Amino acid sequence: MTQQQPSVGATPHRENRLGRETSPYLLQHRHNPVDWYPWGEEAFARAREENKPLLISIGYSACHWCHVMERESFENPDIARLINETVIPVKVDREERPDVDAIYMNACVAMTGQGGWPLNAFVTPELKTFFVGTYFPPDSRWGRPGFVQVLQRIREAWLTEREQIVEQANHLHRELERYGRVQRRAAVEPGVMARLVEQSSAQFDLGHGGFGSAPKFPPDQRLAALLAAAHDLGSDAALRMVTKTLDAMACGGMYDQIGGGFARYSVDSEWLIPHFEKMLYNQALLVPVYLDAYLLTRTPLYLRVAVETMDWVLRDLTSPEGPFYCALDADSEGEEGRYYLWTPDELESILGAADASVFCEQFGVTPRGNFEGGRTVLHLVQTPEEFAQSRGWDPLEWVGSLSDMKKQILAARARRVAPGLDDKCLTGWNGLMISALSRGYQVSGEARYLAAARKAAGFLLEKQVGPDGRVRRVYCRGESKIAGVLEDYAYFAASLVDLYETCFDPNLLEPARIITDRMVEDFYDQETGTFFNASAADASLVSRPREMHDGALPAPASIAVLTLQRLAVLCGEDKHRRLIEGYFEAAGPALNAVPHAFASLVLAHRFALGPTPQIVFVAPDGQSPSPDMLAAVWGTYLPARVVAAKTKDSRGVLFADKDPLHGQCTAFVCYDFSCKAPTTSADELKSQLADARRKTVAPQTRSS
Repeated sequence: MTQQQPSVGATPHRENRLGRETSPYLLQHRHNPVDWYPWGEEAFARAREENKPLLISIGYSACHWCHVMERESFENPDIARLINETVIPVKVDREERPDVDAIYMNACVAMTGQGGWPLNAFVTPELKTFFVGTYFPPDSRWGRPGFVQVLQRIREAWLTEREQIVEQANHLHRELERYGRVQRRAAVEPGVMARLVEQSSAQFDLGHGGFGSAPKFPPDQRLAALLAAAHDLGSDAALRMVTKTLDAMACGGMYDQIGGGFARYSVDSEWLIPHFEKMLYNQALLVPVYLDAYLLTRTPLYLRVAVETMDWVLRDLTSPEGPFYCALDADSEGEEGRYYLWTPDELESILGAADASVFCEQFGVTPRGNFEGGRTVLHLVQTPEEFAQSRGWDPLEWVGSLSDMKKQILAARARRVAPGLDDKCLTGWNGLMISALSRGYQVSGEARYLAAARKAAGFLLEKQVGPDGRVRRVYCRGESKIAGVLEDYAYFAASLVDLYETCFDPNLLEPARIITDRMVEDFYDQETGTFFNASAADASLVSRPREMHDGALPAPASIAVLTLQRLAVLCGEDKHRRLIEGYFEAAGPALNAVPHAFASLVLAHRFALGPTPQIVFVAPDGQSPSPDMLAAVWGTYLPARVVAAKTKDSRGVLFADKDPLHGQCTAFVCYDFSCKAPTTSADELKSQLADARRKTVAPQTRSS
């Protein structure tokens, strides 16, 4: 894979300031005639000195419409001249600076009712927004104002209406600050999980799965919470919503049927036509959902999709040093999706006429196609098992034949010009992937996933985490830079706990504890009982954004609270108990009203509510737990659990008075540190874990 190059047809100009950056997105713009600055004091000082507004233009390397706006406007010498005369232009990679992006995205949603990328905010020298939008065409069209007209109006207004503009920006800033504060507090209501099922049912697309209409984004956190509801409440409705959605996504074009992995979203309601960019975080968040659904239903498709997705990440998004890259672009050779599209003739040249004919039937490839130019986004017309049965074939043989054909097509695809690779490594996103691979090893037993997770975690601990627990966000091309935001601390600490519960290396828990202690110190707001997403140490931010609801990523504060609870059990500490209780009260009113928007927090609260099984392995002479005992735990779906293995260095109530029986690996299943009879039998352990559903005592309403 190669880094994204300047747009096709562009005439390179001399390199601007962005040429000194490492971000692939910023480097894409290094030859623009726009006088770009990276985010930082140099640009802000110039704006103050010249009393000019700034253009904060935010995007990311895999963003299709970011490329379009670059080709149309930022590479146009006349438009670039107008930009340089009117504003101080600043380019921001939203993946490097999600804190900056959140500030101006909140302003965009408040002013326009919608958001997206590219995000273009015009701000005062004090960095407060007075005009904002997303994609602007060069001239007015499609009901959108042209960028030239916008710039001309900005220049005129700044010269003639500056006082009103500044007051408007100050007013918006005050309102957004007020909106971000907690207004009320309330306990989380007992029926919140049942309400999540009820609200999700009302929004569920019965025909195609998912929630709402096009475009459709994978609802990973909501699906994870619905799986918990299926377990805890015996809710058939919750399970049907999960399986319908997972089936539709796995069979649709949003899933890369040849190489594995998911696109960021589907542009239609059927999950058929993707927006082709492939992000690391989508894979990291969907893999655990597919694995848990497999454990609950034993549907082979779910395990196959999870394995193919993890293998794609290891193949195409893993750096030689160990951590994982961010994304693949939507475009190649200047066209969206070109890398992934096929015609019958192309497939016949690879597979031969007979195999290509049946392959095209399986994946819906026709001469007419379903995309531009008569090309087809591959999708499963039926699952391979159903397809084989409908023809009287042996399903296992057909799945094997299909696998061979896909390998041939994948090899042919590798000879095409690949989409651009965003080769920066983000600590938070890497944490999500380490967690997914840890889970992947547990369920599949494939050692390559554990090896990759351990290598990535070891690299990040060495390069991205200081001895005081401070975390850096970005590693790219040998440089470790930018202070971490809340998601980096929360996601990476959670991944260290997940990795510990997979390999039982006690050396993983101490850095997790140090990182979370630093996270609380730098991000927790004592006044409101919530978390800021950014540290107070960054003086460049006009405000400190915070959010409790899930977005494309699970709310970092929810993962922080869950991880603090897990570490309290594993490390025998309870110092953050009041913080956890206070956060649930701060989030309570919104969580009670719209739990589907707070799915990750529903899961964190479920852990607190309990009962949460605490499973401790004790083997003689410090040996590893036996494989059959581990398989009993890892093969059982539990929405919440703590898994540990006692070593000579183990401390705390969880490990007290636990010794192996009869010189054999012994398992203790405990609830609130009160344990069942220890067992050396994997079958008995399975029976004790099956009792976890019966022990779910949260007062919920059973839904059907």
